[in-house]
Amino acid sequence: MTNESRRQLIKKSLALGAMSASSISIMGCSHTDSTNSNYATSSLSFRDGDPWAKATQIVKNIKLPKIPSVSFNITDYGARKGKSFDSLPAIRLAIKSLAKAGGGKIIVPTGLWRVDGPIHFVSNMELHLEKGAHLLFSGGGEHYLPVVKTRWEGTECYNYSPFIYALACQNISLTGRGKIDGQGESNFLPWRPKQKQDQNKLRDMGRDGVPLEDRVFGNGHFLRPQFVQFFECKHVLVEDIEINDSPFWCVHPVYCDQVVVRNIKITSKHINSDGIDPDSSSNMLIEGCQFNVDDDGIAIKAGRDQDAWRVARKSFNIVIRDCDYTGTKGGGMAIGSEMSGGVTDVFVENYRIPKCRHMLYFKANNDRGGEINRVYIRNIRSSYAEAVIIFTNDYHSYRGGNAPTNFQNILMQDVKCDDCEVGLHIFGNPTAPVRSVILEDIDIKHSLVPAQIKHVENLQMSNVNINGKVFTPEMARAQAIKIVPKM
Repeated sequence: MTNESRRQLIKKSLALGAMSASSISIMGCSHTDSTNSNYATSSLSFRDGDPWAKATQIVKNIKLPKIPSVSFNITDYGARKGKSFDSLPAIRLAIKSLAKAGGGKIIVPTGLWRVDGPIHFVSNMELHLEKGAHLLFSGGGEHYLPVVKTRWEGTECYNYSPFIYALACQNISLTGRGKIDGQGESNFLPWRPKQKQDQNKLRDMGRDGVPLEDRVFGNGHFLRPQFVQFFECKHVLVEDIEINDSPFWCVHPVYCDQVVVRNIKITSKHINSDGIDPDSSSNMLIEGCQFNVDDDGIAIKAGRDQDAWRVARKSFNIVIRDCDYTGTKGGGMAIGSEMSGGVTDVFVENYRIPKCRHMLYFKANNDRGGEINRVYIRNIRSSYAEAVIIFTNDYHSYRGGNAPTNFQNILMQDVKCDDCEVGLHIFGNPTAPVRSVILEDIDIKHSLVPAQIKHVENLQMSNVNINGKVFTPEMARAQAIKIVPKM
């Protein structure tokens, strides 16, 4: 890649308020000598003890769904294989029988099964796709009516039903070695250029406190439905399934508790195909998942702006481990940007991100408010990233508010990247600096721009190496004149 190409990438990926040398500042930074590995005396209380012991306890305390052993095969209710037959009525009949029985497992056998509309869970239900089963969801917004209660990009409303949806259910599972296919790129991505009016209207409604019952979209509107959304549910399992070509966000637990998502594979090669978006959800494990998506692999969320402040539900106690991001156009691991309810107590380890735009991405803007607090990250690997570690209060779609997010108490250990455009981009707000960040054992072999740092308090570094040299906050200050290349 030529230097000019790299510079253009920086312009594109870090349109985050590139600062002149005179405006770069680092406030209250400290540096721990790289030979000192004993942090027992750290002044940062969030680091006291072993934070990963809490992650172990969170996972231990999650209770998996309990599903009755009775099974309901969709072929017994009239389902037929092939693209020419709609098997949704049969699936709904099977679910009615399951509900009358008090729960059980819906079996989707091997073969292709077309469904012209959403599958709605009931409590104590497992939807199980046998190996070789392929659920093919149709296009056409009319198939995903009537509208249901949802949260769209962080604001509550009534909208087209997600393809697989549950409302206020307990003990639900989506499992099996089969595949669900949303045909999102051909059927729903064309809505994106038409959505701006609805998108702005919904954001205005959230800001202005319009009653939820008056926030009705659906027919005649263009807010794309999510693929899998569990809303206000408890004891949820998504396991082994393959998810292809989502209409919008792929797996979206909202207001859920006690959730496990493991060993799933998501492939969706267009924008807004986030892999997993925990949203104001708690006590959650994500492990062994593969994200081949053209947006963020995992993006932890907690609602947007005033509507999230009204709801006042944060995301917390989330453990992420042993995952792979094989997309190239999004963030491997993100928190935000819709995070106004707050995100705390997040643990991320053993995440492989071969190539990405943003490797570890903390994103908000001055509308959001809220906090990102007590985040622990270790053993992350990447070959190439446009930016390795990035904090910003300048994410797009800013609407003129004055509520900067508080980023604080972040520990990142054993993070390695071979090549990047920007190593560290840590920008706080003058009234809400990024506070108490510890970087340990960070190795960035080649970075065109080592660091962009502004409005940070108590940044601690130990064994941080960029371009083959130990890097310190003092060096970032000294090199400020070089951090923005001439364009």
